[in-house]
Amino acid sequence: MNPSVGPDDQAGILRVPWPHVHFPFIQEFRHYSWEKLGHDLVAGATLTLVSIPQAIGFALILGLPPMTVILSVVVGGFVSALFFSSYHHVFGPTTSVCLITAATVATNANLGLHPLQLAAYLALLIGIAQFVAGLFNFGEVTKFISRSVVVGYTAAIGILLIASQIHNGLGFQSPAGESFIRTLTDVARGVHTGLFTWWAIGISLLTLAMFELINRYRPSWPGPLIVLSFLGIAARIFAHFHSAVPFRLVRDEGALSAAIPTLTHLPALSEQLNVIHHIASAAIAIAIIGMLEATAITKTLAARSGQLLDPNQELLGMGAGNIAAGLFGVTPGSSSFTRSAVNYQSGAASQLSSMLSSAVVLLILLFLTPVFNYIPVPALAAHLMRVGYRLINRPQIRVSTRSTRSDAFVFFVTLGAALFLRLDTAIYAGIGAALALFLQKTSTPTLAEYTFNEVGQLAELADRNQRTHPQISIIHVEGELFFGAADLFQSQVRQLAKDENIRVFILRMKNARHLDASTMMALESLCDYLRKTGRYLLISGCSRDVIRVLRNSGLLKLIGEENIFPAEPNPTISTSRALTRAQQLLPGKPEVRIFYERQFNGNGSDEARDGGASGASGA
Repeated sequence: MNPSVGPDDQAGILRVPWPHVHFPFIQEFRHYSWEKLGHDLVAGATLTLVSIPQAIGFALILGLPPMTVILSVVVGGFVSALFFSSYHHVFGPTTSVCLITAATVATNANLGLHPLQLAAYLALLIGIAQFVAGLFNFGEVTKFISRSVVVGYTAAIGILLIASQIHNGLGFQSPAGESFIRTLTDVARGVHTGLFTWWAIGISLLTLAMFELINRYRPSWPGPLIVLSFLGIAARIFAHFHSAVPFRLVRDEGALSAAIPTLTHLPALSEQLNVIHHIASAAIAIAIIGMLEATAITKTLAARSGQLLDPNQELLGMGAGNIAAGLFGVTPGSSSFTRSAVNYQSGAASQLSSMLSSAVVLLILLFLTPVFNYIPVPALAAHLMRVGYRLINRPQIRVSTRSTRSDAFVFFVTLGAALFLRLDTAIYAGIGAALALFLQKTSTPTLAEYTFNEVGQLAELADRNQRTHPQISIIHVEGELFFGAADLFQSQVRQLAKDENIRVFILRMKNARHLDASTMMALESLCDYLRKTGRYLLISGCSRDVIRVLRNSGLLKLIGEENIFPAEPNPTISTSRALTRAQQLLPGKPEVRIFYERQFNGNGSDEARDGGASGASGA
């Protein structure tokens, strides 16, 4: 039995979480009321008014017909709400997902599939990854991802969104999903050759001005719906009197119409495997981003509402929503902060509000399709550029770039990778940089030599040339001793061991944590080196975890159980016993040197004082 873990703890360690799926909405519906239905109807209607303009804008990013994105809101939003534990969490297309999807579709255009088919495949893979993550309780994994990665990535998404809509705001077309540099090059070429139109520029500026006025004087009003609907009606009236409209409309990108979602036909398995091979990396990156967005959104809203959440259910819901989107042949989605916040502010009482919104979207399209079809594309572009600007969170960027050098490095690595490499690569680059810097911080032990001054107090040795030449050295080990620290730990101790006058080394391991195979190999190498030179290695203050690793690795037998001293309730007893053992191994009256980490002087004083006393008594 593991000496460091009790029977109950061992049972918990050996228990593997069994995948389970349940539907929180069904439990909520058992206690449903007419009052809650009223709240959900209001919230669902309000949510619908925000969802349709957003979906049309996202279609502009993707370069796909708006109806395919709106059906993603309908299908994904309804299915995901069946699994969500949050009353306010809303699924649908988001800026980050649409940008990565557009880039992935553009990169894999040579596969011979329609862009919508590629987007549906992407949705299916994302959904499977997220659903499996939810099944196996991976909902909390995102807490290990640095916030600097998220801030850098979000800022890059904002910049890319602005860049991707400049040409639409100026009134000329450009392929969707191109790289940042290529997009800016196309814009510069279009401006240089005079492709822009003053009509488009005027509409873009008018749209931004209207948004600013509503935000300043009526911030609670649904700005996107009001502004875009007004401009859609105005464009419809203009088109009635002028056969040739001098600016692009939504209908030019693909007319909207009410449609019933239907399952799509999947191609042969061999073709599916070929597509999966090319888009799997992007799918995993979007799945990770979705987990981050869901965690941030649901925890923020839960803190306001006081609702208890199950993060794994949110993963299951997003996975189910994307799987449904893929099967119905529409675009992928994620957690929408804007629509989730609107759902909360509108007083949603259950997950039914999101389901009602999905149903109402289709009904509204029956009556308001002409208005949405006549929304000017430059107006949508201005709206999206405004959204992109708001994604660049300057206060959070200031914190990330000024807190520590490591955070600043991670931020700029993520930002640069997102702007100049693929978006899915940026996620991996940011996470990798953050983990590498973390491992570097936790794998740099520092040893300092201490001695007793004239008044018997522990002090750092100022002049190493004046030190004595003791035969016993106590090295206090503190911190993480995993693989990242093993080599440095070994090299520092070996450096001390070059002094042949030191006959016995006592490693004080009370505060050593997370020993692994690399650490055991380093200790084995040190033990062999000391034995060849006729010297000894003792270990004191061993916790049960340390003893377990020593025993399992075989090092306990190699060093000798008589040279291992387990931790005692009194933290100095084990070191005193190790000193007694050292004195038995060596003839004469040895002196004692004490090595201790600089940043732990408080604990070191107690331990060193005990060691000094033992050495003195031995003398």
